[in-house]
Amino acid sequence: MENRVVRAKDLMNVSQDPQNNVVLSMRGISKTFPGTKALNNVNFTLRKGEIHALMGENGAGKSTLIKVLTGVYPKDSGQIFVDGIEGEASIHSPQEAQNLGISTVYQEINLCPNLTVAENMFIGRSKGARVQWKSNEKRANEILSNLGIPAQADQELSHCSLAVQQMVAIARAVDMQCKVLILDEPTSSLDDKEVQMLFGLMRDLRDRGVGIIFVTHFLEQVYEVSDRITVLRNGELVGEYLISDLPQVELVARMMGKDLNDLADLEEIGQKKTASEAVVYEAENLSSSDSRPFNFMIREGEINGFTGLLGSGRSESVRAIFGADRVTGGTVKVKGKAVSITKPHEAMKAGIGYLPEDRKRDGIISDLSVRENIILALQVMKGFFHPMSRKETEQFADEYIKALKIKTASQETPVGSLSGGNQQKVILARWLLTHPDYLILDEPTRGIDVGTKLEIQKLVLKLAAEENMSITFISSEIEEMLRTCSRLIVMRDRNIVGELTGDELNQSSVMKTIAGGGQ
Repeated sequence: MENRVVRAKDLMNVSQDPQNNVVLSMRGISKTFPGTKALNNVNFTLRKGEIHALMGENGAGKSTLIKVLTGVYPKDSGQIFVDGIEGEASIHSPQEAQNLGISTVYQEINLCPNLTVAENMFIGRSKGARVQWKSNEKRANEILSNLGIPAQADQELSHCSLAVQQMVAIARAVDMQCKVLILDEPTSSLDDKEVQMLFGLMRDLRDRGVGIIFVTHFLEQVYEVSDRITVLRNGELVGEYLISDLPQVELVARMMGKDLNDLADLEEIGQKKTASEAVVYEAENLSSSDSRPFNFMIREGEINGFTGLLGSGRSESVRAIFGADRVTGGTVKVKGKAVSITKPHEAMKAGIGYLPEDRKRDGIISDLSVRENIILALQVMKGFFHPMSRKETEQFADEYIKALKIKTASQETPVGSLSGGNQQKVILARWLLTHPDYLILDEPTRGIDVGTKLEIQKLVLKLAAEENMSITFISSEIEEMLRTCSRLIVMRDRNIVGELTGDELNQSSVMKTIAGGGQ
């Protein structure tokens, strides 16, 4: 295993060897925040014409390293060298980084949707008093055509797909002579087809000699498109690896600092219990303002899931179950008794909890504390005219912070300052505190690190196996669905097109059913 790791001294030698085509070298980077050592003597090397994945759990130091490189944070110590710049590079702002050929495209696209593609590509770059609209449009079309981006210069950006908007941001960076392109979670909101479109552009830029730093939580995507991987853990460098030298399971082990047996512990938990015959929730011809009529049922202790491409109706279906969207028809039974669920409050009273797809918009209240976010659902069920005591809420918060291993400085820390994975745990704690009979989890592991993903998967399996909780689990990662669910409901165009159980629970069957060649 030792020969697979490029140690710090080897990285130093590589960075000073012109034959290795190094475009960026970061040496001994350290950064401390009050009470936290975010980076400790970290090295990172990027070569021309490579896609280099930067991996680590939430809190590993990835974002801090990127922000040091782009001048958002000043480093405490260390050196940065950029190809073509004599001596150490001085980077004190994103503009200075951009002037050195270092550009970043973030998950949240920071372009102007009401402007045209050309205007977004050249905004802030015009020289002189007059903007050369025609020449800008002509140049933009040349760049778009050269990079194979399916957009027109005079097209309003808001009319482009998310993937094309990402590509326009990348095209802007490329035209500004970018040597280092940082892609921070660029695929988190894209469907499979859009991801492949983006990967095609990344490979094209790699072939043109651009060095790309790829930050993502999707392990399969790392192995599909990357050449090398650098792993960080707890602010320190674990190692640099060629993609061919580091199997996926070993990558997970290095990110977590543990030895994993290919998730065998998850499988063992999942095999402890099968669902009973008692039906907890049943809907017939249920429909909402955003979903078509569908039939659905879930048994006690069962984990089932809705799967399908983005836009297939997965989220719309569970929002109808919870009454989060306006219910327009259908009948519902909870434990065999007919009930009316047209509002979230009625669903909560019926023993249903719901972790939404968009945790920032529909889940957390970022300005409230961890404690206040955890007790929110229970307080709603009790009614705000029956407030819980401060001592009681502190006891609840302390219990679930410990149970779910939520990393927070205190109960009173604003939840918006926590990492994405810990925010997700806070929302889980909120619903577990209500002791639901039926829990809906819509993308509970999106955008969080692999370690927290495993923790959430284990928790889901344990809740079903040990507490007989019924759970609907939705994930864009089919492998994750197959690991956790005993029954998959397949959707296409907002209709249920199949149901898979037993030996049918494999990726091939899911894909065939989605495509229309299954059941």
